Amino acid sequence: MAKTIKITDDGLKKLQEELENLKTNGRADIAEKIKVARGYGDLSENSEYDEAKNEQAKIEARIVEIEAMLKNVEIIEDVKGKAKSVVIGVKVKVLDEEYGDECEYRVVGSTEADPRSGKISDESPVGKALLGKKIGDEVIVEAPGGEFKLKIVDISK
Repeated sequence: MAKTIKITDDGLKKLQEELENLKTNGRADIAEKIKVARGYGDLSENSEYDEAKNEQAKIEARIVEIEAMLKNVEIIEDVKGKAKSVVIGVKVKVLDEEYGDECEYRVVGSTEADPRSGKISDESPVGKALLGKKIGDEVIVEAPGGEFKLKIVDISK
């Protein structure tokens, strides 16, 4: 059985837009590149043709991947009002008591995770540790680099 993909409404829209773009613009662009590369002659020694075919394979693989994800999505409802505990879709402000650093994360499904922009997966070590916890709770995160402790300072939508 396929794994259910947890995703917010925004994340779903982005995936659908990416799929549509790949099917229309992506396929059309690559078809043009292949056509131009074929015009260069002998395909056995044509690096432009090989590169275009590789790019085509990547686009088709991503289309198949997105279509498979879309068949198994579970939309995460938008949190209404003040969240009482950490769930997917909320922002969590945490304090690393050892270093005195405060960070804010949005907990999202794995397909939307982007740590650079503060979006962490519910399946990541920090995300798993925070899920279900309340303001004031301390959690121990078991990460590849070792354990560390975080205190939940605030939860918002």
